[in-house]
Amino acid sequence: MSAITYGLDIGGTKIEIGLFDSELKLIDSWRVPTPTKDYHEFLNAVVSLINEADQRCGQQGTIGIGMPGILDKNARVKSANVGCATGKPLVADLEKLLGRSVAVANDCRLFALSESCGGAGDKLPRIYGAIIGTGAGGGLCIDGHLYESENNIAGEYGHLPVSGYLLQKYNLPARPCGCGLVGCSETYIAGPGLGWLYNHFGSGTESTTKFVSDLRDKDPIAIKTFDCYIEFLGSAFSTLVLSYDPDMIVVGGGLSKIDEIIEALPQAINKHLFEGVESPLISRAIFGDSSGVRGAAILGNQHANS
Repeated sequence: MSAITYGLDIGGTKIEIGLFDSELKLIDSWRVPTPTKDYHEFLNAVVSLINEADQRCGQQGTIGIGMPGILDKNARVKSANVGCATGKPLVADLEKLLGRSVAVANDCRLFALSESCGGAGDKLPRIYGAIIGTGAGGGLCIDGHLYESENNIAGEYGHLPVSGYLLQKYNLPARPCGCGLVGCSETYIAGPGLGWLYNHFGSGTESTTKFVSDLRDKDPIAIKTFDCYIEFLGSAFSTLVLSYDPDMIVVGGGLSKIDEIIEALPQAINKHLFEGVESPLISRAIFGDSSGVRGAAILGNQHANS
């Protein structure tokens, strides 16, 4: 019987489990609501999913889990989306309940892992996967493995400080971020940040759908918003180039579906790099929304074979 790997993608509203064969082909998947108020209910939901997977497969699969937030150096979770797990030793608790090894990582980092293994960045040595959606996060993969760091936060580009030069250029305030800091890039480049910019420049709405429609209709406020937004995004991505020098940046999340952003991004990055340094290849993700469970499965498989 071939080995089976389970990938779990835990979000603030649902937990999805995917069952993958040894060739990373999806065999089955289903989801349940995420208990976010009670930690024991949350643990029971995860364990029940895995037990059901064991029954469906007739064997115990290896387990990888992705979730928003971080797993700190003391192996404790910090997650705004699943508040009941914050401060808890999730890995140790799950391993005790399941009687087998469990690997857990940030969901944005697992997006990067999925795209570096058979995705847009397959076989390239250094891949950075960047999400620009509700938030802005990502991770670096080297030779198909996640780059590990002391605090498990390497690649959190959304929480690097925004350029003071750009704040001054566009006469913008330093905005508070949900992480507790002020002036994080995420507050300008993630979806809500784009909506805020659009409203700030006079549109009267924070709708990114309306923004895209107006941009394509050559609306002056939408054009001004786009020029500001793409410069902030290019500046943020330039920090990835200067920090990690990746062979490719794979972009995912809702804003990656906007053609104008992807097309303008290389030039916007180059604008913030000094002479002799150029933007790497920029590519949309291949697996997109499927990267959560797929990346988790890859992590679980790598962990089991390490």
